[in-house]
Amino acid sequence: MNYRTHIVSSLSEIGRQAWDTLLACQPNPNPFLSYAFLDALHESGSAAPSAGWQPQFIVLYDGDTLAAALPMYVKMHSYGEYVFDWAWADAYERNGLDYYPKLLSSIPFTPVSGPRLLAVDDAARAALIEVLVATQQATPISSTHILYPPENEARQLEAAGYLLRSGVQFHWLNQDYKNFDEFLATLEQKKRKNIRAERRKVREAGVVLRRVRGAEASEADWRLFNRCYRHTYAEHHSTPYLNLDFFQRIGRDMPDNVLLVIAERAGQPIAASLVIHSAEVLYGRYWGELEHVPCLHFEAAYYQPLEFCIEQGIKVFEGGAQGEHKMARGFLPTRTWSAHWLKHPAFADAIERFLERERGGIDDYIDELNDRNPFKN
Repeated sequence: MNYRTHIVSSLSEIGRQAWDTLLACQPNPNPFLSYAFLDALHESGSAAPSAGWQPQFIVLYDGDTLAAALPMYVKMHSYGEYVFDWAWADAYERNGLDYYPKLLSSIPFTPVSGPRLLAVDDAARAALIEVLVATQQATPISSTHILYPPENEARQLEAAGYLLRSGVQFHWLNQDYKNFDEFLATLEQKKRKNIRAERRKVREAGVVLRRVRGAEASEADWRLFNRCYRHTYAEHHSTPYLNLDFFQRIGRDMPDNVLLVIAERAGQPIAASLVIHSAEVLYGRYWGELEHVPCLHFEAAYYQPLEFCIEQGIKVFEGGAQGEHKMARGFLPTRTWSAHWLKHPAFADAIERFLERERGGIDDYIDELNDRNPFKN
């Protein structure tokens, strides 16, 4: 079929209805791909050209119908990606070559797997890959990177000349637990004892937690969360990616996907976590504190969301990037994927050899982690 191809620099050129209708056709879409979430990132300035994220979405139309789309950005840095290529950029620079700009398909600041090659059918997806390949070859960029696609999309990109890279995250699986104690009973005795001790420390410190669904969150709740989030970044001498406008937008435009956990002591808020969820999956995301309490991070960012998953029948809790400590709390290693195309032949060959070595290390790492499974045999 003949598709009309466009490169768009704003989601408004596509429109909410057309974008979300296409998204609904995808297997296992997540809230981070929704128009509301992406638009909040762009319009709040969090993922905007001024921040080094220039939207350049590839879209294909069949007549007036949006048939395929690839969320894509021109990047002038590698911040906010979680699949690290700083060493690649350094190697380019040391050899007198420009690594930036590069093309990146990812959800900014969000290491969550999900469809990237959005399409109504296989023919449209194949056409989208063809347009992607033609675009990167005709564009003065060093490379293209597709982060956190599902494995089937990664394999399609591999067939189109991409190099595959794998990583590890930690996910919790709900075995239809009736309550938190039933989940604890499946863990080894030492792990179970440690979790109970961590939760007890928070209670004994006089901390009370409350869960606030997006539709119930007030302006004061969002301002509190933003304070906590920014304070924690400042404590680590870092700059936060997101801002109050972004948090307010997702609270307003996708309230059914948002949960705040707010911690208070003596009636005063001292910390908060924010998670995003669908009916099937909850994603651990953002955290901040104004006052440090031992083990409060685990309570607000892990145990309260786990209880929420059990109560709501949510099947999976994706714990976010990195963190072997999550295994002691019932999370298991899960392989993730990314796909990379490099224009310079010599660097492509060198990185292919590097990825082959790295892949063996990842395989061994996953085997080692599975040997330390926290559950009873």
